[in-house]
Amino acid sequence: MYEAWVIINQRENDVLTANCNCMVGSVNMKLILSMFVAAILLSDVEGRSLMFPMQTSSSFVELTPAKPLSLDAFTLCLRFATELHLPRQVILFSYRTQLVDELNLWREADGRLSLILGEKAIVSFVVPELGPLENHVCVAWELKTSRTTLYLNGRSTVSQRLQMGHGLRPGGRVILGQDADALLGNFDADESFVGEIFEVNMWDRVLPPNAIQQLSTGKFFSSANVIDWATVKLKGYGNVVEFQES
Repeated sequence: MYEAWVIINQRENDVLTANCNCMVGSVNMKLILSMFVAAILLSDVEGRSLMFPMQTSSSFVELTPAKPLSLDAFTLCLRFATELHLPRQVILFSYRTQLVDELNLWREADGRLSLILGEKAIVSFVVPELGPLENHVCVAWELKTSRTTLYLNGRSTVSQRLQMGHGLRPGGRVILGQDADALLGNFDADESFVGEIFEVNMWDRVLPPNAIQQLSTGKFFSSANVIDWATVKLKGYGNVVEFQES
């Protein structure tokens, strides 16, 4: 049994009940119901997902990591679904400090997936076009070798080198749904995420390929020590809906 509820709605105080008898702002009821079914069918075993039902410059969710993102290596994994078509650019994950985008993951307008570290270091991976169903994307990077590998639904790309000269720096904020051009602001609706995010996990090390393959199928789970989707604190803004197992 799943319960759907609104995290924060800045315009309305309506509550979205489990049987979806009410509206949230201008959210289309048909979309809510279809995404509600998707949450039941596709959500991971943690039973938690976030729906971003429309393109906006105000809806996002801030995550509080379990430890500061002072990292010389990481593996970041997301499970999501979006019906946004190319050539629409989409932000998938954003970590920004006061002055710099420390870590951004994008779906580019041409369909490539790009990792950007420190705003200037960027690698892009050519992948099959992401369909409207659930996709599992992981990216692994380490400072020592600069090796960067992207995995789509458990299958790896050819590794590339992303040289930055230093690791990720702490003191920033992790957000989903928007690309922050300031610490928490200057959002562009044309880059916002629209769809559903089923899972975000992050480790302070590079996971082996076989672990990522098993993660993609839900057969194996290694508790994430930076962002653990099962326990991470979420703070939502705008029209964001959370589906949670009751």
